[in-house]
Amino acid sequence: MDFSAVTLRLLSGFQTTFLIFSLTLLFALPLGLIISFGSMSKIRPLKFIVRIFVWCIRGVPLMLQIFIVFYVPGFVFGAPISSRINAAIIAFSINYACYFSEIFRGGIESISASQYEAGQVLGMTKAQIFFRVVLLQVIKRITAPMSNEIITLVKDTALARVIMVVEIIRVAETFAATRAIIWPLFYTGAFYLLFVGILTLLFGYIEQKLSYFRA
Repeated sequence: MDFSAVTLRLLSGFQTTFLIFSLTLLFALPLGLIISFGSMSKIRPLKFIVRIFVWCIRGVPLMLQIFIVFYVPGFVFGAPISSRINAAIIAFSINYACYFSEIFRGGIESISASQYEAGQVLGMTKAQIFFRVVLLQVIKRITAPMSNEIITLVKDTALARVIMVVEIIRVAETFAATRAIIWPLFYTGAFYLLFVGILTLLFGYIEQKLSYFRA
């Protein structure tokens, strides 16, 4: 197999990696915000249940969660998840939603009560205060920790190969095992470095745009 054919296979694997990454963010960000509201709820049973759930998800290795999502529905309910990539996306989305929820919660709780009081004085509703006053300040404060988690997600997508999802590292491993060529592994590293580099520049740009919140 020549260089161009191997490159095409690696690009195909990277497409799968990018798909898992993109859909995980799409589902995990709003779900994480919802979970953060639950963990801050004044309804004590709800708050307790949500925090226990977050503790369990954060405490169990992501690899084990992928196995659970893929295999348990079939054993327990007799209805396995038909697509391996769907199982990976579900597991990643739940896992990262819980991590994001703690970042959201920390950001929201860091906003002083005077911000809410000022909004109330102006006659704003709770929803208006949150979305027009609080949320942008929260985004500014959580950009750095959120960028770390998102960059970690880029590399964690490689764990999807444990249920035989053919992402980029799985492709490189196959070449190393069957054709005794290791350069695709280094080529894979270049893909990750480029992807992470683009994200780093993007988050740097976002932080610069949000710098007007500085005192």
